[in-house]
Amino acid sequence: MAEQTKKKGRLATLFEILFAATKLGLTSFGGPVAHLAYFKEEYIDRRNWLTDKTYADIIALCQFLPGPASSQVGIAIGILRGGILGGIVSFIGFTLPSIIVLVIFALLYQTFSLEGAVFIQSLKVVASAVVLHAIIGLGKKLTPDKSRLAIALASALFMLLYPTAWIQILIILAAGLLGFKFFQDKAESKIETLEINISKRMGITALVILISALIMLPILNSTFNHALLNIFDVFFRVGSLVFGGGHVVLPMIERELVPLGLISSGEFLAGYGMAQAVPGPLFTFASYLGTMMEGLTGALVATLAIFLPSFLLIVAALPFLSELRQKASFQGVLIGVNASVVGILLAAFYDPVIKSSIVSGADFALATILFALLYFWKTPAWLIVILGVLGGYLFSLLGF
Repeated sequence: MAEQTKKKGRLATLFEILFAATKLGLTSFGGPVAHLAYFKEEYIDRRNWLTDKTYADIIALCQFLPGPASSQVGIAIGILRGGILGGIVSFIGFTLPSIIVLVIFALLYQTFSLEGAVFIQSLKVVASAVVLHAIIGLGKKLTPDKSRLAIALASALFMLLYPTAWIQILIILAAGLLGFKFFQDKAESKIETLEINISKRMGITALVILISALIMLPILNSTFNHALLNIFDVFFRVGSLVFGGGHVVLPMIERELVPLGLISSGEFLAGYGMAQAVPGPLFTFASYLGTMMEGLTGALVATLAIFLPSFLLIVAALPFLSELRQKASFQGVLIGVNASVVGILLAAFYDPVIKSSIVSGADFALATILFALLYFWKTPAWLIVILGVLGGYLFSLLGF
């Protein structure tokens, strides 16, 4: 009887997590910073699931890891509340609404041949304004001095001259080494400890799975050459190596898919623009891309692949959070990596964003207006999408 009551209690906890996460998935517009504010209001202020200090420590950990920070924070809170299943349920609730919208958009795009539509071009222009805004915001935060700015500029230079996925990985590794050597003195010294009730054995197992998958997937993909395996390989690698949040997904996935003809630049940017209009994490852009390449099965594979590394990394890192955050060397590595992210995004702003989206004076004018609304008037991204589409049709009606 006691065991049955305990099971009912666990089930009730999981439903509680699912309800709260789905509510956030339906309403969390505005990008990762806004997501974290919504999380605080729901999980701390309203439900009192954890303290402000614990929440701040989890955010700090997720900022140090590759992948979508807001999704990782949500997964971590779910794990703390309901164990591994709680993390899974939290992820499903937060991401499913935007996945559904982007999959439907991809199906409509294919069914009605929307490539030449005015609103598709407008979405590409929206993407250019959003990416520029992201570059400036990240640059202020991640390259506040000349040494980190130099890393960003060098990263952009190499990406522009050698635009391949492997060069991007090498840039990130080199920046991490530079951070280890030169930026340890910039690490925070006073960091309080945090107790996490997840075994280190479980954390090590998750890390082994992640590393094994990164090694084996390219081998399996080259051996069997299957479309779905290729999708899983690409998106798992991106989810494992992208630092800096959803906007940095843009260049890495683009280098993997567009040159091979798996998706066109126009289709890519249209989906990226649409992803700005939905709540939840920007990484659900993978659901759109998977649908465009291999239908609903492709959407499922791409979505699981890009988010699975985040889940494994959180499970791997939580038991070691306090120890890692105390190490100046670890903080130094991430300082260097984050600076390189700015340069990688800057290179992506030229190719594919500008090259594929700004094709006329009217496009440039619209992009300028949208950027000004984002930067100076702090207009939310979802509203920028609506205004961008309306502006595109207005310019079209006026003959521009």
